[in-house]
Amino acid sequence: MEQSTNQPKQAKGLNDRRRGLKLSDLLVTVLVSIVLGVIYHFWSSVYNLFSPLFPQADELVYGMWFIAPTLVFLLIRKPGVALIAEVAAAHVEILFGSEWGIQLVLYSVLQGLGAELVFALFRYRKFSGSVAALAGIGAAAGSLIPDIYYGYVADYESWLLIAKYVMRAVSSALIAGYLAAALAKAVEATGVTHLLRPVAAKDYAALDD
Repeated sequence: MEQSTNQPKQAKGLNDRRRGLKLSDLLVTVLVSIVLGVIYHFWSSVYNLFSPLFPQADELVYGMWFIAPTLVFLLIRKPGVALIAEVAAAHVEILFGSEWGIQLVLYSVLQGLGAELVFALFRYRKFSGSVAALAGIGAAAGSLIPDIYYGYVADYESWLLIAKYVMRAVSSALIAGYLAAALAKAVEATGVTHLLRPVAAKDYAALDD
């Protein structure tokens, strides 16, 4: 009887350790974030192409700056990696000489937290495109706070303010959400994630809505 009582506790402890971040998790998070940070930096060119189309048209591609937390979480599936990924990617962007400079630190923390909180609401057990889309919107919500703090939206008329953040939310859901889920599924198919965690059939299904 004593042995059977101890086994569940041992299994629980093992599961808890598996959920904790390992050095390999942190290394992969940082490496992927470095790549995405480079993409973040050059994404400004794409962003600027949309600006002349109509007011706030650049918001249609804004969601790319939230893809680090969602993609990395879908790959590693552990608490904390969404926040770490966004902050790391932002620091790479800063090192490349971003025009936004040190402001990106505040943006990255709040955006990463926005995504992290959504994954936490699902207890870090849901990995579908829909959940990633919500996390992307959460990151977009986080970006609103420094926008207000730095006064970037102070002079906007109500209709333009609403249009701006609706387009940002849609972009975040599509790019940081469904695109990130598709990329994660493609990486899963290569078997690379076997180095981080076992992949079963249910893992592929978890990426489907």
